[in-house]
Amino acid sequence: MSTPQVVIVKSLKNPGTAAILGCVAGPLGLLYSTTKGAITMFIVNFVVGLCTLGFGLLLTWPICGLWGYNAAKAHNEKLLAEGE
Repeated sequence: MSTPQVVIVKSLKNPGTAAILGCVAGPLGLLYSTTKGAITMFIVNFVVGLCTLGFGLLLTWPICGLWGYNAAKAHNEKLLAEGE
């Protein structure tokens, strides 16, 4: 009797979509690509928003877009490396 083969399927994440979501929705859009990054940016945005009366968010939201792009790209590279 042989053991059944288990196949785990994970989907790739689109880095362009991750960047757009990060820029448009900030930390909420960052949830698409990285949960830890989104939680970190929620905290950073809260502190920066309080200290700068919200003007600092003009700097932190594009950072969310860059972080989302890089996280999605790293996720895809990790999945493709595991498949080889």
